Amino acid sequence: MSKLTQLFQKTFEKLKKIKHIEIYIAVIFAVLILIIYFSSTTTKKPEKTNPENPAEIIESFSSSAEYAEYLENKLVNVLASVKGAGNVNVIITLEGGFEYIYATEEETKISADGGQVILSKIILVDGKPVLEKEVYPIVKGVVVTASGADDVKVRMNILTALQSVIEAGNITILTGN
Repeated sequence: MSKLTQLFQKTFEKLKKIKHIEIYIAVIFAVLILIIYFSSTTTKKPEKTNPENPAEIIESFSSSAEYAEYLENKLVNVLASVKGAGNVNVIITLEGGFEYIYATEEETKISADGGQVILSKIILVDGKPVLEKEVYPIVKGVVVTASGADDVKVRMNILTALQSVIEAGNITILTGN
């Protein structure tokens, strides 16, 4: 038997004697995943070089009202291009505001009575929390006025376009002047 095989067998025997080794292995595995994740991502937002890039435009919102206005303008541009729609106005209502989810790390501790307590802490880098995910507000409702909406075909085309953005029950289309 080679020395390497003997070394592996001795190491394996020592590992088998450690109580709750699966917890240690799980913690080591989680730490490795976190290291890989944080080494492959960055929390720094790219500099704004191309204002036409939709991803960069969305990152620039400081409030949900600005986000709603952006969406309204995009819809006005799209719906105005519908044949026969004419003059189009849009109002959007949002459900809530932006939601920010921060990266956390969990630590399991054994209490004095033998129970487990899981502590969760927000991960800080240079004193700032690490943003893991930003959830944009959900569109709650849309009101559209279009001067050509009295034509059923135009109204249906507008409705079809809007249904790709929001649920049909929350859309109102009115004839505008």
